[in-house]
Order: sequence, then C-alpha cells, then structure tokens
Amino acid sequence: MMKLSSFCLFLTLTLLHRVFTISQIVEATEVALTPPRGWNSYDSFCWTISEEEFLQNAVLVDKLLRPSGYEYVVVDYLWYRRLVPGAYVDSLGFDVIDAWGRMIPDPVRWPSARDGKGFTEVAKIVHMMGLKFGIHIMRGISTQAVNANTPILDIRTGKAYEESGRKWYAKDIGMKERACKWMKNGFMSVDTKLGAGRAFLRSLYQQYADWGVDYVKHDCVFGDDLDISEIRVASKFWRERNSSIIYSLSPGTGVTPTMAKEINNLVNMYRITGDDWDLWQDVASHFDISRDFAAAHMTGAKALSGKSWPDLDMLPLGWLTDPGVNHGPYRNCKLSLNEQKTQMTLWSMARSPLMFGGDMRSIDKSTIRIIAHPVLSEINSFSSNNKQFPYITSQSSSQIKYKGLNFQTRSLKNVGRSGSIGLRLTSCKDASAKGWFTRYLNNEPEQVCWKGHVGSKYQAPFCLNKRGAFSTSGEQMTFKRRYQHHFYLFAENTRKLCLSASQNRRLTSKEISRISFSPCRPHTNQLWSFDENGTLVSSYSGLCASMSKIKDNVVPMGTRSWISTGRKGEIFLALFNLNPDETTISVKMSDLSKGLPYSNWTISSCGAYEIWRDKYYGIIKKTLSVAVETHGCALFVLRCI
Repeated sequence: MMKLSSFCLFLTLTLLHRVFTISQIVEATEVALTPPRGWNSYDSFCWTISEEEFLQNAVLVDKLLRPSGYEYVVVDYLWYRRLVPGAYVDSLGFDVIDAWGRMIPDPVRWPSARDGKGFTEVAKIVHMMGLKFGIHIMRGISTQAVNANTPILDIRTGKAYEESGRKWYAKDIGMKERACKWMKNGFMSVDTKLGAGRAFLRSLYQQYADWGVDYVKHDCVFGDDLDISEIRVASKFWRERNSSIIYSLSPGTGVTPTMAKEINNLVNMYRITGDDWDLWQDVASHFDISRDFAAAHMTGAKALSGKSWPDLDMLPLGWLTDPGVNHGPYRNCKLSLNEQKTQMTLWSMARSPLMFGGDMRSIDKSTIRIIAHPVLSEINSFSSNNKQFPYITSQSSSQIKYKGLNFQTRSLKNVGRSGSIGLRLTSCKDASAKGWFTRYLNNEPEQVCWKGHVGSKYQAPFCLNKRGAFSTSGEQMTFKRRYQHHFYLFAENTRKLCLSASQNRRLTSKEISRISFSPCRPHTNQLWSFDENGTLVSSYSGLCASMSKIKDNVVPMGTRSWISTGRKGEIFLALFNLNPDETTISVKMSDLSKGLPYSNWTISSCGAYEIWRDKYYGIIKKTLSVAVETHGCALFVLRCI
C-alpha cells in the first residue's frame, strides 16, 4: 500500500486533466430534490478509517458509482478519536479537540488536518473529483470538552462568548443528565435556552462550513434520543446562510410518521430505523415501516432548502466489518444474492436515500450491478405514487397460501410486569399515548397507571410507583432544581430499578424499541412528567410512553408488493417473497389501476419486462404470475393500455 504523501501526489496528477471553477461564494440552491446517494465508511470501517483509506474509496466511488448518481462520500463517526490502545466506541479521553471544545480530526489518521486545517484539504480533493464531502457528528458537546471546561467561541467576534458580564464555558452549557444514551461517555446535550449553548452549536456548524462540508449526518438527536431543540438550532443556521449542505438525522429508533412530521421540514434526510446490518431479519423488518411512511405521504416532502426523505439506512453489501470494532473490513456480506436484490429493490421503490457501505477497494461486479442498476436508479430518483400494493395472491411450494398483506411471526414474547415490558415511546401527538392516570392507595406511594389492560382483561391495571427527584448536594442540586416537577417511576416490588426511556446502544432494525428498567441514577432518561391530557412524558426526549403488546424478534413472512409510476408513463411493480421457500406471486392486470392515482383508467393488457431475470414476459392480458425464490423479488417494468 502506497504511503499517504505519494498517494495524494498520484491523486492530484490523476485529476489535473479536469478543469474546475472553484468559487468561494456558494449560491443558494435547492438540495435533495431526489433522494441523496453516496458512500459511507461505517459498514466497512466502523470508526477506524484513515485519510488514505477514505480517499482510496472516494477515487473508486468517482470511477464506478458517480455515473449512477452516487455523489456523496461520508466519513462516519469518531473521526476525532485517536486509534490507540484503550480507545473504543464509548471510551473517554481519547478525542482530539481544539481550544474551543470542538472536535477536530485525529492528525495521525488524518495527516492533512494538522495546523488547524481540519477537513479542508480532504474536502478540496473530494470536490476536485466532482464528488461531495460529508461527515458524521454527535449531539451537543463532548464530555471531554466539559471536563476540560473549554471556553465557548463567539463566531461574531472571534473571541470567547460573553453575556451578563462574564465569559461562558463548557460546564455552563453541558447537560450531563442528557448524555447520549448509547454513547454516554462521549456526548451530552447543550442547554439551547442559553445564549452560550446556541453560540457553541453555531461555532460547530460554522467550522464544518469553513471546512467545505456538503453533508452533515447528525446522530443521537432523533427517534428515542430526540433533541428537537438542537435540530432547530442547526436547521436555522443552515437556512440563514442559504447553505447547500444536506442535513441528515440518525439513528432513528422508534420513529413513527407522527414523530417525523415534527422535524421533516427542518432536515433533508432522517433515519426511520435503527442500524441495518447484513441479516435477513433486518431487511425484512423494513417492509412495515417503509409502508407506513409512504402511506403518510412523507416521501419527498418540502423541507430545508429542498425536500426531505425517510431513510432506511445504509446498504451493507460487499466487503464489511462488524459494529463497534476497532478493525475492518474483513468479511463478505452475509445476505444471499436474492436478499441483496430484495433490499435494493425495496430501498428504491420506497425512494430511500442510497448510501452504500461496503469497501470500494474490494467491490465486485455483482454488487455494482445491484446498487447501480439503471432501472433502480430511475425508480429511486424519479418515480412517483410509490406505495405498497396489496392486490396480489400467492402460493408457496409447500402449498401454504398467503395474502399480500398477511404475514406470520416466529416468536412472540408475553408482556411482563418487570424488565422489558410492553411499553414504547411515541410522539405525544399520537392518540395511543393518551391513557395514563395517577392514583393513591392507602399507605402506598402515589402510582401512575395505564387505563387499559395488557393481556387478559382480568389482570389488574399496569401501575408504577412514583417518587420525586433525588435529594442531593453540590452539582446535582442544579439537576434537582431544573427537574423539580419531574419524577421517577419504579416497579412495585423494588425501589432500585427505575423506568428508563432510551436505548443504551444503537439497535438494529430487527429489535423492537422498548422501555426497560435500569438502576436509578440522575439522568433525564429516567425522569418523567405527567400531562393533564393523560400522557406520560420522557424528560430526556419529550416523547411519550404508550402501553401495548409487543412482538419480540418478529420476522415477517408471506408476500409483499410495491407499485409506482414512471416519468414516461410506465408502471413499476415489485413482488417480494419473504417466505423461507419459493413462492409463486400473481397479480391481475385489472387490479393494477387500484394502486394508481388515476383509478378511472381501465387496464386491458400490459407488456411486462422483469429486470432481475432480464426476461420479457410478453403481453399480459389477465394475470401476471412469477415464481420468486426464497427471500427474493421480481421487479417488472409494465407498459399498459
């Protein structure tokens, strides 16, 4: 492998034949008018990628994928962490920060970042290729900056932020009780009610703009980790500067369309699942959530400087690593070829952003054919009226019959009275969140109870005991004053385990987001408030608790179908087999109009071409039937009269 200096020289010479006009003034343009498309380092490198490895991948994205619309190359998380013994995803004290408490690239892994240059040089090289450069960021401020109590930069003056006759520091704005739950040692929210808190966030965003960043992936601020105040500060910053930056939210566990409607006009992309990995249950679990967002008309909604897109997460295909490790990539994707085609087809029909995660240096022709297929690119970018199509029938090789919307599950877990229970977070605007009440029993603590029954109607109501904030001293007195009207909830049989409202890790999409019990401590993910409308509100995210039966480790089965229309009058019809055996899926031509926006169109026949089999099925007048392999799909381009 060539040294970094020689590689950069090679890269510069390779690009000399291109002529670019570089302007220091970025004109305001609409962004994300189609779902953004690119490459992200997370699936193949976790957090350990170096500058040399990143640029090698960027060169190949430019050569192999840019003709198919892949234009962003994104450095995922912890680019500021030193890769030394003791450093890992949630370690503390290994990050590189500047004098203002802001994260800067580790100069060992990113040599061009030395002398305060940050990502400026990397962004320039990426721009010379004709690509766009992106980075991952975390919520708020780092614990390391708070512990160092760094001053806060006022970007208006270039000096330390002053207000009310004094200078402000990291400890004044950091909210330790709102630490990122899945990276609790790494980052915490800042108090955006304070001018100093907003000034710190603006100094971060200005630094990214100065570096030449085109794409910001903002983590631990959405889903169960919702921090809508920080999202608003960021969105306002980009809007006021007429920025062309793509603003993306991640990871997105527990997201519903109702929740997303509170933020979709502030951003350009937002994850609606947890981390997706190369397991079939991960792929299969995306069918319901994508259906729900399409039905809610969230796809391509008007948003920050353009449009916004529900994001099903990256495509973990090709040469990968594992989550949370300090090495990689080192293994092939575990999905079968049919499962990979199913994933790419669903992502395209749902018009999700397409971010490929495999190491470009080891990409093979079959992977390129899947992620750069011209028909899928056309559907993802320009199709319309995309939605699930229920009017199909199917029969598996084992003679088990399914309907298009039916599915079976392999295991269900009964709702318990402690531990992981049938509680989940949702938007407080959801009707399902309204059902809590308080009650008093003789010589017992005040309780918060759910009005309905979970399980048998003969069971007693589900109740939790209530108690006020900890009686503490010192630094935690500020915590108590700030949340004096909030309370803890614990199971009736213990006073040591409190109800916790966010995940302590980045869930994969197959895992159901749920509330659980953990040892009581002064953190807002264990604090609650009660609203008169019958909602139980998490002090950490502002989301509400809802009580219901939860299916555990659900693996959908059966068959599904999606339909959309093309810009040249064609109809795209995708048929998916989620069964463990081959299944024949059929659709009547007379039913197609039921999935189209113009239902008065009577379809008499269609010419049918299937892209994955590269087969023309002729003119279909009555019923189109196709045998679909295990976990596979068929994608038809129909031209109908």
